[in-house]
Amino acid sequence: MRNQLRELRAEREWSQNDLADQLRVSRQTINALETGKYDPSLPLAFKIARLFKLPIEEVFSDK
Repeated sequence: MRNQLRELRAEREWSQNDLADQLRVSRQTINALETGKYDPSLPLAFKIARLFKLPIEEVFSDK
């Protein structure tokens, strides 16, 4: 699954740690999400979309 996480985070000038703290996950989880090594659970995907105030489809894509 592809995602826009790195771009969205960079737009806000957040570090991986900043994002991890807000989502209550580890920095390693954020790194794995951004590099495509890990697909988020559905609850985490919704939490990410809500944090960025975007529809989930604008954050994650199956293409």
